[in-house]
Amino acid sequence: MRAFGHLGAWWRCATLLSLRLMFFLPAGLPVRSQGDSQSDNKVMDNVTVRQGETVFLSCAQGDFVTHTAWLNRSSILYAGEDKWSVDPRVSLVTLNQEEFSIKIENVDMTDEGQYICAVQTSSKPRTTSVHIIVQVPPKIMSLSKDIVVNEGSNVTLMCSASGKPEPSVTWKLLSPSGHGLSSDDEYLEIPAITRQRAGMYECTAVNEVSTDVQTVELTVNYAPSVVEGKDVGVTLGQRGVLQCEADAVPQADFEWYRDDRRIFNGFDGIEIEDDGALSKLTFFNVSEADYGNYTCVAINKLGAANTSIVLYVQDGNSATTGTHTPACLLLMVALQLLMRF
Repeated sequence: MRAFGHLGAWWRCATLLSLRLMFFLPAGLPVRSQGDSQSDNKVMDNVTVRQGETVFLSCAQGDFVTHTAWLNRSSILYAGEDKWSVDPRVSLVTLNQEEFSIKIENVDMTDEGQYICAVQTSSKPRTTSVHIIVQVPPKIMSLSKDIVVNEGSNVTLMCSASGKPEPSVTWKLLSPSGHGLSSDDEYLEIPAITRQRAGMYECTAVNEVSTDVQTVELTVNYAPSVVEGKDVGVTLGQRGVLQCEADAVPQADFEWYRDDRRIFNGFDGIEIEDDGALSKLTFFNVSEADYGNYTCVAINKLGAANTSIVLYVQDGNSATTGTHTPACLLLMVALQLLMRF
């Protein structure tokens, strides 16, 4: 049954011709209905398969079968045992008096469409048609890159995905408080963004097949704000520490001043230690000359903020009682900011 010779060639042509006559005649021409004495046409339920899976196509044979074929649209896949398709994914499963079945492995979108099993008996032709529907898992195709903006800016995040059925796309801010932004759309609009809206944003694409998830990091820059400084009382000869804490993005740089004079690390035995949002000014052996008013300034490219801290004698005899920031110091800080730009 491997080669048909002239008879096989005739069968191939006849098969294609008969199928075209039965299924592709122009509207208005008479077509024999199911149950006609000359032909028997059966339509099976649609077969839904996911991309990458294997689909099996089968039709009943019956007695006195002379020729059989499986076709995809107008191309013959198999004529009996003779494989016409050059696609290695298509193979014969069963061919006997009861059943004629093939399989298609690693199904893709190009495999979607109508398939026809044509059977020629001694009395009449019989066809069975089935439509394959290929489902494709969602895949995020385009996504906003990680973004850095200044506070007050308008922000738009975009996420588009492909798949079949068409996936739904949602946005969500992964907020520890659980009060994050969300959107049931490809675009997430954030007008006049605040620092509280910074964080990781998650785009999710979902359809009946599966889910695809990707994230975008949104960084919001803002000028420093400092925690109000706490005055510190220290006994002569003891160790004293002044602390300054600032909130800023990008992270703030710290500067310490005594009156209008900047203090550097190691100056007069004083140590300055910066650790992220916290800066410490440490006196290892407090003297009379150390008592007084100190100013901490936190600076980044968007601005500056300051706070004053008094180091006073533990018994209450403070060397100075003023807690204001000298006007000269504020002028110096402003000049430094201008020089940064």
